[in-house]
Amino acid sequence: MLQQLLPERAFYLGLLFEKAAARHGTTPVNLDQPLDSAPERGVDLTYSELADIVDDFAARLWAAGVRPTERIALYKSANFDIALLACAAARIGAVPVPLSPALNGGIIAELLQRLEQPWLLTDGAKLDIDLKDVELPELTRKVIVAGTQPHPAGPTLADLSGAPRRSAVRLHPTQPALITHTSGTTGISKLMVHTAQALFHRLLPQQAIAWPVRGRERVALCMSFVHSRFFHSLGVFLNYGNPLDILVDPDPEVVGPIFQRTRPGLVETHPNNFIQWEDLVDAPGSPLASVRYYSTTFDAIHPRTIQRLLGASRRKRPLMVQLYGQSETGPISGWWYTPKSAHKTDGRCVGLPLPGFIKVRAVGEDGRPVPRGQHGHLEVRSRGRVLTYLGEDERYRAQLNGSWWRLGDMGYLNRWGLLFLIDRDIDQIDSVDSNLELEDVLMSRLDELLEVVIVPDSSGAAVPLVSTRGDAPLDTERWSEATRDMPSLTEPLHIAFADLPRTSTWKVQRVQIRRMLQENTLRTLNTESAAR
Repeated sequence: MLQQLLPERAFYLGLLFEKAAARHGTTPVNLDQPLDSAPERGVDLTYSELADIVDDFAARLWAAGVRPTERIALYKSANFDIALLACAAARIGAVPVPLSPALNGGIIAELLQRLEQPWLLTDGAKLDIDLKDVELPELTRKVIVAGTQPHPAGPTLADLSGAPRRSAVRLHPTQPALITHTSGTTGISKLMVHTAQALFHRLLPQQAIAWPVRGRERVALCMSFVHSRFFHSLGVFLNYGNPLDILVDPDPEVVGPIFQRTRPGLVETHPNNFIQWEDLVDAPGSPLASVRYYSTTFDAIHPRTIQRLLGASRRKRPLMVQLYGQSETGPISGWWYTPKSAHKTDGRCVGLPLPGFIKVRAVGEDGRPVPRGQHGHLEVRSRGRVLTYLGEDERYRAQLNGSWWRLGDMGYLNRWGLLFLIDRDIDQIDSVDSNLELEDVLMSRLDELLEVVIVPDSSGAAVPLVSTRGDAPLDTERWSEATRDMPSLTEPLHIAFADLPRTSTWKVQRVQIRRMLQENTLRTLNTESAAR
């Protein structure tokens, strides 16, 4: 059955909506806000209407001059049309490069330089603020303006309305088909080159995992529109014909009323958004009551969050399905949790490597495999691995150990083959066995915490940064009790949740936090100095 759904052994983004519309054209899709580049279409759409929008956008991009194999950077305000425009670019054979709206102009300038004068599709807000000091004529081939408002930087998509439609272009499955970027947790994002063939090898296991919900459950997606995972989630559920809710804003006050109205059966968002959605557990109208499946990837999720979300469901046998993966490789391992098993969850366990698709090992400093249960550098073999880092091939090659890819995570496989994470290589602190484990314990002991991050200061001491619900003051007595049996930590720094530097997938940027600590530029809510 899966082979019938995905017969080409290539995942073509440009054909995604067209194929879905051919099978499930009337299936509804609800948006939480209108598309910036097609606001007249409203928020209540169908697969067929989305396929028409993609086809229309593709025609406009062709009329603007975009051609097959050319790169087109998509850097605009957050909205679902980022993904639709990427699919439109792929439909005419161009190589879409979706860039996070959270990236600043300096980083965008660096990425545009690596892209070697791509087309740039942006909007007035980005042009007037983030890109105002960027020399776009030197870095880009031409600027196209998304949205509906004219801008002197270039023609708008609206100007190209009515362009004649064109047949889809298929590049060879091994040619570059999509370029995404890493989260940037360790510095300037790297540009990753995907092929349609590699994207297919990532899609297939995700399609298999989602088989139980095929066409049956309404699916709500609230994820970064520039991440390859979002395109795979679309691929999975469009193939199966599930009704969709596509959300831009993860704020619980926005999400709650939507879920009360649409009653999704499966929801997927980033782990740190799920932490925010704990506020929905006891919210009026029980917005999570209809959810049978919670799905998450990008990062490990705190056990406390799993327990609370599963407890809010009124469905029989609700599940939390967690995938662990990396942007360079796709999904690596997976696991599921039930209300009965959630309280026994080890937050560092990220499940079993996907059988038949992935091989994982832990190696020592000499690059040789270590015995089961022994900590080491995690490496993976995956047919979904990206081709290279664009403009940084030496950096890409440096992470290869023969045919194995070094993930940058420390961890181990236990005797039953379960994979456990300890820390990122660069985040380890000599006095702490696992920062991530301590963070899980603190989140479980202190319900008032929205986030806790432990980083080393300039002397190597372990510094906890905490954010609380509503930025309420931290109870120092409760903190002391919660940390009584832990390795030595400095006094906590209380940070407003909105001030924690994050990536497009809501991961905390630990390297940036360490830099801010050293520069004494991290704003705190307590009187403790951030200088260390």
